[in-house]
Parts: sequence; structure tokens; C-alpha cells
Amino acid sequence: MNGMEMEKGNKENGSRKGVELTMRVLALVLTMVSATVLGVAKQTKVVSLKLIPTLPPVDITATAKATYLSAFVYHISVNAIACGYTVISIAILMISKGKRSKGLLMAVLLGDLLMVALLFSGTGAAGAIGLMGLQGNKHVMWKKVCGVFGKFCHRAAPSLFITLLAAAIYMLLVVLDAIKLP
Repeated sequence: MNGMEMEKGNKENGSRKGVELTMRVLALVLTMVSATVLGVAKQTKVVSLKLIPTLPPVDITATAKATYLSAFVYHISVNAIACGYTVISIAILMISKGKRSKGLLMAVLLGDLLMVALLFSGTGAAGAIGLMGLQGNKHVMWKKVCGVFGKFCHRAAPSLFITLLAAAIYMLLVVLDAIKLP
């Protein structure tokens, strides 16, 4: 290998590292935003509840928060875990100069695969509950709640979409990691 070929290889490695770093920073931002958006989503409404048909309705103050639904808590937790892992993977990328060992590459690849699985499972769980809130379920007589807590639902939906974007970025990172393995 002559000097020109080595320089060209170093530039390609540098640009790949730059692309990977950019994708990881984007994944960090997306997971942080998603966890924050859903984590702070809250809406309080006064709801009229008719207990007995002959009596007037009773007004009750009801609050919708992400912490009231375990699927949303899981979604927030998964995003927080992905956020923490992303910081660690960025540190590994920054610390490792030049070629990384096979073991380190494999560890990062497995971590990225785990993040893909976690992010998709968190989105699936929260999406199922969100859909139930949006449409209700006539079979078990669960009413639609997004009609009452529309502001809360309009905060939950973007959080799910943002997490899907982060999961897609991690899928691309898995491909990049797999290409780097000899």
C-alpha cells in the first residue's frame, strides 16, 4: 500500500466516523426529545359523570399523565436507556482512534441491535395504548379518551413518531457496524 492509498483509506475512515458520530448525536437528540415530550405531557379536565340516570351528572376533575399508564412509562424508560447508551457509544467512538478491535465493534453492534429492539418494543407498547385511547374498544366497553384529553394525545403521538425515527437511525447504525466487521 503506497502513501496515496493510505491517505485515501484514512479519509474514508474519517468520513465514516463523522457519519456515524452525526447519526449517534441525532439518535441522542431524538430519544431525549421523545422521552421529554411524553414525560411532561399532562392534561387536567373537568369531566361530567352520570352515575344514576335520574340524578344530575357529577363533575370530577381528571388528569391524564404518562406515568398513569405502564406502556407510556416503558416507552419513556426505553428512550432514557437509549439516550444513556448513545452517550456511552459516542464516548467509545470519540476515544477509539483509528481502527477499533473486533470485540469493541461487536459490543457496539450488539448494543445498537438491543437499542433497535427496545425502541421498537417501547413504541409498540405505547402505540397500542395510544390507539386504544384514540379509538376505544367497544367489546370491553372502553370509551375513547382522546376526545376528552386531546392535548395529551397530541403530545403522545409525536413522541412515538420521534422514537420510530431514532429506531430507524439505529437500524442504519447496525448496518454500518456490520459493514465495519471484517
